[in-house]
Order: sequence, then structure tokens, then C-alpha cells
Amino acid sequence: VQLQASGGGLVQPGGSLRLSCAASVNIGTYAMHWYRQAPGKQRDMVAGVSTGGSTTYADSVKGRFTISRDNAKRMVTLQMNSLKPEDTAVYYCHGQRYQYNYWGQGTLVTVSS
Repeated sequence: VQLQASGGGLVQPGGSLRLSCAASVNIGTYAMHWYRQAPGKQRDMVAGVSTGGSTTYADSVKGRFTISRDNAKRMVTLQMNSLKPEDTAVYYCHGQRYQYNYWGQGTLVTVSS
């Protein structure tokens, strides 16, 4: 399983970005997540979407980020609004099926004026 993340970049505080994760397989049976890792910090989960479409978010992004999935397109997206400097990190796409975990290569998001 290969996960290709894209959409990162430099954005000003208050701006928006949309991250995409393209999968090499049908993701219908995979729970999908976005994680992020800031310099010197651990990798933390930002948002997740179950196979049934239920979503979960870290408290720090609730109300600002939205995760969605399109199984037919093998795609997971993360819409990020009202970005803050503390959202700066490398964002990773993650897929989980049974005991197996799969990671994308990461895309850098920098929020700065």
C-alpha cells in the first residue's frame, strides 16, 4: 500500500490549505488518519475517519480542520482553515487495516507571515 500526500506549502496565519492523500489501493476497508510532527516534537494524530465515515479530531484543530474520504477515488483529504503558526509541521497520511499500518511520505505545512 502506497500513500502519496500532497498540498502542503507556505500560508499566512488565518489562511487555508487542502491536503490530499492518494492511495494505491481501494481504501474502503482502511481507517484513515492525518498525523503531524513539528520540529522536536512527537508525531500526533490530527484527524481520523473510520471506514463508516465517523470522524475524530485533536482538540487543537476541532472546528478548523475537516477530514473526508472518497473511497471510489482512493483519496483522503484534510481541509485546514484558520491556520495558526502552531499548525506548522510535516503532515503524514496514515492508513490502518487490522494490525497493519501504512504511512505516506509527509508534506510540509508552514504557517507564517
